[in-house]
Amino acid sequence: MATGVNIIDVDKEKFQLEDRLELEAEDDHTAHQISNDPWYQVGFILTTAVNSAYVLGYSGSIMVPLGWIAGTTGLVLAAAISLYANVLLGRLHELGGKRHIRYRDLAGHIYGRKMYALTWSLQYVNLFMINTGYIILAGQALKAIYILYRDDHVLKLPYCIAIAGIVCAMFAFGIPHLSALRIWLGVSTFLGLIYIITASVLSLRDGINAPVRDYSIPGTHASKIFSTIGAVANLVFAYNTGMLPEIQATVRPPVIKNMEKALWLQFTIGGLPLYAVTFMGYWAYGSSTSTYLLNSVDGPVWVKLMANVAVFLQTVIALHIFASPMYEYLDTEYGRAKGNSFSFHNFGFRVLVRGGYLTINTLVAALLPFLGDFMSLTGALSTIPLTFVLANHMYLVVKKNKLPALRKAWHWLNVMGFSCLAVAAAVAALRLIIVDSRTYHLFADL
Repeated sequence: MATGVNIIDVDKEKFQLEDRLELEAEDDHTAHQISNDPWYQVGFILTTAVNSAYVLGYSGSIMVPLGWIAGTTGLVLAAAISLYANVLLGRLHELGGKRHIRYRDLAGHIYGRKMYALTWSLQYVNLFMINTGYIILAGQALKAIYILYRDDHVLKLPYCIAIAGIVCAMFAFGIPHLSALRIWLGVSTFLGLIYIITASVLSLRDGINAPVRDYSIPGTHASKIFSTIGAVANLVFAYNTGMLPEIQATVRPPVIKNMEKALWLQFTIGGLPLYAVTFMGYWAYGSSTSTYLLNSVDGPVWVKLMANVAVFLQTVIALHIFASPMYEYLDTEYGRAKGNSFSFHNFGFRVLVRGGYLTINTLVAALLPFLGDFMSLTGALSTIPLTFVLANHMYLVVKKNKLPALRKAWHWLNVMGFSCLAVAAAVAALRLIIVDSRTYHLFADL
């Protein structure tokens, strides 16, 4: 009987090994560039993602529900925990003597084919929703520009979203892969500084001239509980991409050391603009702070115009970062021939396939411009599991008995704690969707 059990165990291990080898054989190639970028370029990619136009909403979506003490403490703690989780994930990049250039590759190597498929599904749903959110942000910036000059409701938000989708597609056609962003990362940083500095300075001026602000947390006791959970989920979203292995794939060797340099750049210097605009906006307007800070500030029309144009253009660049895993998959599996990225075949493929993907994004964005509710749900079901639950558990599985008991307990605490947070955030997001569905309608002009 024992012999039979041993045979079953051996066969099971053999099957799992063959499963992993098959996955690694499938994922050995890519149409995009690998090991091409210096660490600081990767650091700018991460910083661009962190300081995208989403930062203009953190005063309203994080500070207002949490207040000064919990909001400030939460931002600092979320940064520290996110840095720790991303460093863990980065150190698994060369597991088994092989680079794992996609999140699903790493999960498949550790767990097998089922986790490979689940990780892939979670990641791409997450990135699709983030991309759709970027198109909504770009559309809102265009609508804000229009309102500066004419508030006649002729140019509606769905029209602005359609224009934004077209511009995002045109940019995607011309940038074949993530490494090709190069100078655009500098442009993105410059644009980000424009809207962050503008929003901060105008908020400072308004705050100095404003009467005493109300910093009390709005809502009933029940609504405060759900808004607090949602704000904690937003803290997680603020610092994390959900695609760290794909970004790490572009960095030059030594890949772990260089990735850690890039992460330290992101979480130190790269985080300062986020803190500045978030705290300044909340200080100036208190609990009445808008979830798009440029809608709260007063100032010269040309200054607000410049800031909103910068938001629009930076969003186009930031979207490309989060869409790059989908582009890499499509290029590798279906299209890109070797040779010049701008050959007729390769450029035509990008126009057809990326154009189709972004058309779907744009349609969803125009259909559901209150997508923030759905993004909260997606973050709960994918961003938190991918960034914290999976990273800590993979590290436990890989290290096994090499970790001391205290370290094991710490990782298990992270796994269990963030699993509970994911469930709570999902419940809060579902409640928000139900409440807002009574107010908003499809193709709403918000």
